[in-house]
Order: sequence, then C-alpha cells, then structure tokens
Amino acid sequence: MGGNGNGPGISTAPNAVHQEGHGSEVGVGHPHHGIRHNHGEWVFIDLYAYNSKIRPWSPDFKVFFAVLTIILCLVLNNPYVSVAVIMAMAWLTMAKGKLPLHEYLSVLAIPTSFILLSALAIIIDFAKQPLGPYKLYLGFGYVFTSPAMLYNGFFLILKVFAAVSALMMLVLSTPSAEIIHVLRKMHVPKLIVELMHMIYRHIFILIDVFINMKNAAESRLGYIDIKTSWQTFGSIAGNMLVVSLNKANAYYDAMEARCYEGELLFLEEDVKVDKTQMATAAAFVIALIMLWGLTK
Repeated sequence: MGGNGNGPGISTAPNAVHQEGHGSEVGVGHPHHGIRHNHGEWVFIDLYAYNSKIRPWSPDFKVFFAVLTIILCLVLNNPYVSVAVIMAMAWLTMAKGKLPLHEYLSVLAIPTSFILLSALAIIIDFAKQPLGPYKLYLGFGYVFTSPAMLYNGFFLILKVFAAVSALMMLVLSTPSAEIIHVLRKMHVPKLIVELMHMIYRHIFILIDVFINMKNAAESRLGYIDIKTSWQTFGSIAGNMLVVSLNKANAYYDAMEARCYEGELLFLEEDVKVDKTQMATAAAFVIALIMLWGLTK
C-alpha cells in the first residue's frame, strides 16, 4: 500500500507490500521532532502512528486494550476513573510513544472542541421565565444553568474525553492497515472494512489537494478581503467535487492495474502479544475497577 497525494496508492495484488515509509503517501514533508509534516495546517495521523515507539506492539493487544478501556469509561461512569484513563493514555502516547506534547494537543484539539460544544447543550438551557440560580436575561428570554447541570456537564466532558484519549492512543500508535488487519481477524464484514480503508485514504488525498488549492489561492491574493475570500472558498469547494470524482476514477484504475478482483489485499503480519504488556493491562483494568469501587 503506497502512493501520494496526487494519485491513487493502494496495492491489491496477493504479493502487495505494505510500505513502511508512509510519509510519501500524503505529500512532501519536512522532519520535525522525528515526524514528517505536510506543508500546511493539517496533521496526518498515520505519520504519527508510523513513528510511534509503541508501534511494534501487537495491534491485537492495542485494539483490545483501547476498546476495553473505552467500555470501562462508559460503564463505570466515574470521574476519577475518567481522569485516570486520560492520564494513562497520555502517558502511553507521549512517554512510551515519544509523541511531543504540542503534537498530542494539536491532534486532540478538534475532538475537544466538539466535546465542549456538545456539553454546552447540557450545561446551558433557555427559558422564558427566570430559572436556576445562574441566569442571564437576553431581552426575549433567559439563558440559565444550575450546579446540577454544571456537575453533569463536567462529568460528561471527562467521560467522553477519556474515551477519546483511549481512541487517540490507538490511532496514534497503530497504522490503519494494522487496525484493518485486526478487524478482518474479528470477522468484520469485508465490505465494511474495505469502505473504511477507502474513505480513510481519500480523506487524506482530498486534504492534500485542498492544501495545494488553498496555497495556490493565497499566492494569487485569493484571501485579500472578505468578498474575495468567499469567492475563493466557493471555487475551491466546486473544484473539490470535480477532483474527488477524478481521484475516485484514478484510484479504481490503479486498483485494476494491480490485479484487483473485488477484494483489497494487504501484507499482514501477526505480532505476538507480550505477556508483560498483558499483565500490565490487566493490572490497569483492575486498578480502574478498584478506583471505581472506592469512589462510587
């Protein structure tokens, strides 16, 4: 599996080789803290996964551990457990995986913004009559909240952020092809797995195309004022539709040129689970359950 941002990149022949130098798949980059970035504001998660120091760990173990941790966060529903998970996943990703702090925070920025916006629906409410101890009159009604609403909203933020941290630990240390390999072993329907892979790859290809278009527009003063910026945005959006169709056709042509016969094939390697890691994970799960029992 390989390729670049300007064309399809997937191997489907039985002897397809999964390339470890994944940086070329998303365009030309430059080294920064041992990790390659594309020129632009977008960060490509797969680059972090390929450079993670815990990438050699068994993907089966990492997927199982991440999923189990997410389930515990949701089932135990305890803020202390959530904080412990957040700290543990951050430690695994940054201390063991050697991902710099600012890179980790930049990846978490987007899901964190969605979490905070979603929590506002629980923390803040609207009524025509004054309700709750904390309220603000807007002329046509009241925006209000209460300690119970703030309490529930804060705990919800912790729980969701803990689950997201576990997911980030997985995706920042495990390339997508390895996750797909685990899903195949779990007998997830082939159609779902292949669609996941194609959509995932097309996202990065289209992001790379968008960055090139945006940089070209900036070099031609396409964002010099608000009116021009809106016109540029409309042009890029329209071109993205055309480009996405062309990329899809080129992607399929490349697959057929590599002996595609209705099934995507990858080089898959089974990595044995380290017993020490299993024991540590079991101790962590037990610690979470004990923490829940002591603080529920």
